[in-house]
Amino acid sequence: MSVRRPSIVAFDVIETLFSLAPVADELARLDVGLDLFFARVLRDGFALAASGTYRPFGEVASAALAGLAPHTSTEARDHVLAAFRRLPAHPDAEPALRSLVEADVAVVALTNGSADTTSELLAQAGLDRYIARVVGVEDAGAWKPTPTPYRHLVELLHREPGDVGFVAVHAWDIHGASRAGLVTGWCSRLEHHYPAIFDRPDVSADDLGGVAAGLLARMA
Repeated sequence: MSVRRPSIVAFDVIETLFSLAPVADELARLDVGLDLFFARVLRDGFALAASGTYRPFGEVASAALAGLAPHTSTEARDHVLAAFRRLPAHPDAEPALRSLVEADVAVVALTNGSADTTSELLAQAGLDRYIARVVGVEDAGAWKPTPTPYRHLVELLHREPGDVGFVAVHAWDIHGASRAGLVTGWCSRLEHHYPAIFDRPDVSADDLGGVAAGLLARMA
């Protein structure tokens, strides 16, 4: 069965639209690697979701950092967390968002992070003009990739799941959106290899522009 072109496309935020380079720089001062830190944050967020519990991204990140760098000062750890408020946009983000909006496809953001922080990042990068709505997982009460946040998004948009696209650089996020019935687009910029254990994306490309073009090329 052909997948139709979505009328709304949601984007993941951290690492998909924005780089974690400033966080990596602050972590390096504490001798903590970005991959280990972010994997710990995701692990704990996923564990909370799997057990039916929710905690905000900031709390989970703070707890993960305290565990990885227990002997550093609170001030030093605060510098790491503050870096999440000054993430730069990836170069392929603006052209991809613009191409969708110019094709009359609405764009929203769906994040495990704070909706307020995400709105600030979008404004700082000048991307807010493309984003019709920012949706955090707070109201859904569970982190992605559990089905709840994706379904909550679909309900907020008053659409059917198959009418909503979802774009991310994380295969686990694509799998979660696929399980919830959304049209999925995976950008291989971060992970390069898509695990065979997950549902395949409907569209994939090396950059966000290619993913956006692939989604626009689907049958209307």
